[in-house]
Amino acid sequence: MSLEQKDLSQLLETAVVATRLAGQHAMEAMGYVKAEKKTDTELVTQADRECQQIIISRIKETYPDHGFIGEEGRQGNLFKQPPRGEPALWWAIDPIDGTNNFAHGMPVFAVSVAALFEGKPVVGVVFDPATDSMFTAVKDGQAQLNGRRLSTGETQIGKLTSVGLDSHFDDPLPGWVIEIIHQSRFRNLGTTALHLAYVAKGSLVATVVCTPKLWDIAAGAIIAEAAGAIVTDWQGQPIFPLKLDAYEGQAFRVLAANPKVHPAVLEMMAR
Repeated sequence: MSLEQKDLSQLLETAVVATRLAGQHAMEAMGYVKAEKKTDTELVTQADRECQQIIISRIKETYPDHGFIGEEGRQGNLFKQPPRGEPALWWAIDPIDGTNNFAHGMPVFAVSVAALFEGKPVVGVVFDPATDSMFTAVKDGQAQLNGRRLSTGETQIGKLTSVGLDSHFDDPLPGWVIEIIHQSRFRNLGTTALHLAYVAKGSLVATVVCTPKLWDIAAGAIIAEAAGAIVTDWQGQPIFPLKLDAYEGQAFRVLAANPKVHPAVLEMMAR
């Protein structure tokens, strides 16, 4: 079974409404959050759980038989609910990507929602509620920001361009990371979803992410690719399709970059 354009349009409309509702709730809750330690490197707040429930409830109003993979399950585990019908669609949800920022009162975070079919993202929405920036894409369609088309461009790494870098590199720091730091104005926004969205926009020429989960990257990946970026693992291999029935929160290593920068960063990594 395949999805038609009208199906993708309806999925996108649902995702946009759900992410906006969750983003608005997050902004309202931001001054009152209490954070808990989920892992050695992650925090969670009640708002994360509330926003995830807002998204799931809104999607279920339209698609009661779809499946869900979300960041916030019980006792620090993922939330997973398989689809019950055909076509077997899954939603990957990160209700607040950038929880550490959010928990410390920094309004730099995003709501990330993607619909996946046959193991690949077919709809992606990344919403930055602090700036009212809605990044969207559908399979074989355009990447857009608030309805305007995005293009990742072909700018090379340089002293006036920015590369997004993650927070969790191994010690000692790999030589290629140091090379990127020396060559560019490197950035760490604290949210993988926004890093990918800004690659789509051309604001970042690349981003390198160490340990993202499916919900961190699914929406941003289709948006970046729709804008002309290349999204792979650190060996240059495709990340999708995935066997979602078997997915239990495994981390990826992701490189997203414009077509000029992607091979250059792969070459640095291989030295």
